[in-house]
This record gives sequence, structure tokens and C-alpha cells, in this order.
Amino acid sequence: MQPANLNSRSQVATPGRTIHVPSETSRDISLDSAGLHVVAVLSADLTGVINGCNNAALNAFGCTPAEVMGQPLIALVSTEGKAGRRQLQKTMLSAVLESGHHHSSLQCQTKTGKQFTAELSVTLLRDEKSAPAGIIAMISDKGESTRPATEKPQSTEDHSAQPTLREIDGTKLILASPLMHQFMRMVDRVAGHTESVLITGETGTGKELIARTIHQSSHRRSRPWVDINCAALPENLVESELFGFEKGAFTGADSSKAGLFELADKGTLFLDEIGELQLQTQVKLLRVLDGYPFYRLGGHRKINVDVRIVAATNQDLDAAVKAVRFREDLFHRLGQFQLRVPPLRERPEDIIALAEHFLNLKRSGSSFTPDAISALLSHSWPGNVRELRNLVARVAVESTRPEIQESQIKNAMSGNPVSQRQAASIPVGNLDSMEEQMIIRALERSGGHRSQAAEQLGISRRTLSRKLKEYKININPGEGANALGFISLEQQKFFRARIQIAVTLKNQHGEECCVQGVNLSTGGMGLDGLKEPMKFTGLLDVSFPLPDSETIFRAKARIVWFGGEGRVGLRLAVIDPALFEQLQHWSNKKMKDEGWELPAAPQ
Repeated sequence: MQPANLNSRSQVATPGRTIHVPSETSRDISLDSAGLHVVAVLSADLTGVINGCNNAALNAFGCTPAEVMGQPLIALVSTEGKAGRRQLQKTMLSAVLESGHHHSSLQCQTKTGKQFTAELSVTLLRDEKSAPAGIIAMISDKGESTRPATEKPQSTEDHSAQPTLREIDGTKLILASPLMHQFMRMVDRVAGHTESVLITGETGTGKELIARTIHQSSHRRSRPWVDINCAALPENLVESELFGFEKGAFTGADSSKAGLFELADKGTLFLDEIGELQLQTQVKLLRVLDGYPFYRLGGHRKINVDVRIVAATNQDLDAAVKAVRFREDLFHRLGQFQLRVPPLRERPEDIIALAEHFLNLKRSGSSFTPDAISALLSHSWPGNVRELRNLVARVAVESTRPEIQESQIKNAMSGNPVSQRQAASIPVGNLDSMEEQMIIRALERSGGHRSQAAEQLGISRRTLSRKLKEYKININPGEGANALGFISLEQQKFFRARIQIAVTLKNQHGEECCVQGVNLSTGGMGLDGLKEPMKFTGLLDVSFPLPDSETIFRAKARIVWFGGEGRVGLRLAVIDPALFEQLQHWSNKKMKDEGWELPAAPQ
């Protein structure tokens, strides 16, 4: 049986009749031809069974007409599991029959196992009497490269292939290493929350710049940014600076003064070197973080503020807590999210990108020789980015030639403490030794996560596992101090992972609606496409395919917020314990894949 001819844009030929394509389809074709490449056009009956296709569809998927005809439409265009395909087909048909069209982005897979990201546009076809008569679907390649199905798909947010630049308050943030790209994605996620953040890292890693990025990327960006270095003020002035004082509160207080908390109201307060705060001030700070009002020094009026705290330190606050120099309750309150800025030695790609950037600022047109680059990579950079910037500035000022030589770099380093080669050093030795060193460093940069290390090395996870056995390398995932961030048990409940799955809602009257899930957490999910949300108030039945599994997740839920354009937030209310355990395992894996270290649950 030959497939129906679908080359015409204005009509579709099916056995016994001609069906006119509505204007929406023609518009979709013109949009696709302008921005995307249409690789397949398929026709189906009202149950979603394919009854026609064009030659491009057969070529794109590597199929014969016999393999396509009579198949469910979604079986050809989706690589999800069986349960996911059934749910997506149900959602698609429901949307098409109700509104006349359906759009979604999904992964397609050819017969040879290659995958590509595509846009699916499905439109309802009507006959001369405007009665529903069939379905036409167009699959448009988004232009992403294909890969074998056995390979793990790269994240659509992974921009680590090319160096990128962000500008924060006039300062350029250079991102060249995969590790920093991953770290900045975590920073962007934290920025969307309202909880306090603790930034740790060695001296010179740019903790204040990360704090400013959090503020600029948050909904408070138009509100005040106020910062204070807790180590730069005498102990007797820190409290008055933070909370203000009234006239006559102490000798020299000739007038009242608002504190930094008041100045930062509705905005962000950055407390640098927070480990230097005295215990008395820590107690008052903890009360403000818990939402209690405070008094100015010498004042009697309660002051309420809405301030987000971002704190930073290069100290080991765990050790400070054990030494009773820092309050444990304040440490946990500040560390709802903890971000560790990676030192420069863990991200060698950034060393070169930053060095060239700093050199260009001082001597435009200059460059480093290969030997000079090797010298830069061989240094451990105990002072991190600050040390690199100062060294390049010194070399640029003293140089009389356009190319910076190795000797100039080493001479400039002679006054700095030079330690032995560490994680950023260039591998040396024979090929096997170099390969072994590269694998170990990739594992160190990824915190022991093998999938991330394999992506950095450009090999499959299976190949990496074989190499680990060959070289007898044993590094457990998540161990050591290489974690990029810690997320508290409380905040884990609100971690929402991005998804694209079909979700079915059923109200108390038995009415069903199919919508699209856009994010999912252990506590709830975000939905798009709920056209009549008021019909779905009260306790609902919700069902969807749990991502990366064949499980159909079913629970009771309530809509807790309404947004524009059919967007709603769902809170899960009643869940089977076994299903909740699967959901939590999936959510924990997403958090770990993103780079978060999960504290152990209390016994």
C-alpha cells in the first residue's frame, strides 16, 4: 500500500475524497520554512492511526511505507516509553479535537537509532461540511545534531562548548569551562528562590560577583543591593551598621541613622566574610532571618523588613561551629542553599580564557606563546582569579613585545608561593599516563559523577567505566569537597525539575482534561494548557508517566495557584508511599545530576 501524497500545501489526498487543510496549517508551514526544516508530513484518522505520509517522512525516519501505515502517530514521533507514548497520544488527540491544533517539542528517533529534537505541529482536518475528518502532523527539525540512541542526550541548557560572557554591574564574567557553566546554572536556579544563600570558596574566586549575579537574576533586581564586609568594621560598629541606631544611643550618635537592613528593604543584603560576626550579632541576625522585627540601637520602635540575605565566607564554617565560634542554628538557616565557587585549579579552561581577557584589557593585540600558556596551566593559583589578574597585568605592563613569553610568566610568578602541580596542571608522561590523569581530573571536577566526567572527556559512560577498571581508579560519586553546592532537606521539597510530559486531570464530577506538565517536584508540579481552571477546583485525580520509567504516577492533588494563559500550580496531596519513593528517587537524581550534594536525612 502506497502512502498518500502529501506534497500539496492546500489539500491532502486520502482514499475517496479531498480534505481541505485549514488556514492554521498553512501558517504553520510558512513559519516552519522560515525558521525550521520540515522533515515529515503525516496524515492520520481521528484515532491517531497513520494513513498517509510524504517521501520526506520515510527518508527522515528510514522506514518503509509498510512500517509506517497503520501505526499510531505518536509511535513514530516520540522516543518516550510505552506509557509516555500512550499518554502523549491521548493529550494530543484531546487537544486537536477540542481546539483544532496541538504543538509540542519532543525527541524523535530514526530507525538507525539516531535522535533529533523536533517540533510537532498537529492540525485537525475538516471536510467540505466542516466536519472533523482527519489529522495532519508536521515534524520540523530544530537543527540539533543527531546522535546514537545509546548516548545520553546533552542538556538543552549545556552551553559549555563555547566560552560565554556575562556582564554583572559592569564586570565581565568569563565562562569557558564545563564546570563553571554547570555552576552558573545552579546559581540561576538559586536566584529564582527567596531563601538565604551561603557562598563559600577560596580567596579570590569571585564570591561577591556570584552574589551580585544572584541579585541581578532575581525578581529583586530593581530593588536595593546593599553590601557590607563584616571583617572590615570594628566589632562595636557591626551591629549599629546592620540595624541602625537612634539619636543618643551612644556617644557620638548625634542623629538617628537607618541600618543596612532598612536600606535593603525589598532587596538583597550581601554579608561578606560573615564568619567574622561576633556571637551577639549572630543571635540578632538569626531572629531577623526568622522573620522577627528588630529595634535600632537605643530604639523602641519595631522595624519589619523584607530582605534576602546572601552571605559569603572563605572560612570553614563547619569547623567554626564545632569550635563554638559560629552558631549552628544560624549556619543552617543561612545555608538553605550553599554554593561553592570552584577554585581556578579545578577549571583549567577558564585559566586561559581569563588570562587572554585580562591581557586584552591591558595590551590589546598581545597574545601568549604556547610555552607561556603551559606555564599558566602548570601553576596552582592559590590566589585564584585575583592572583591571575594581577599577574597578567604586571606582565603586560613590563612587556615590550607583542607576545608574552614563558620566561616572563615564570619571572612574574617568582614572587608568589608556587606549589606543586595540582588539578589544573597539564598531564605529563606517556599516553596511558596522560589519559589516566585526564580521567582523574575530570572525576575531580565533576565531584565523582561519572556521567558528567564522561561528558567532559567526550566519551560514553560505558567507555569511562571500562577505563576506570583498566587503570584501577576508584572514586565514589559525591565524595570529598568538590561538590558545587549543598541543598537543605527543607529546600529539596521545592526543587522543581523541568519536564515535558502529558498530564491528565480529573475533577470530582468525572470531567477529564489533558494538559502539559512543565516542572515537577516531590511536592507538586507546574502545568500549562488548563483552559478552564475553575472547573478543576477541589481535590483532583492526577496521572502522568513518571519520567525515565514505565510507571504511571497517580495521586490526589489540588490547584494552589493560577497564572496567565492556562498556567497553574498543583500541590500533591495524597500519594501512595511506593510511588512517592519513586518520585523522590527521580527528584534526587535530577538534583545530583545538576551538581547538588544532598545532606543525609536525619536518623
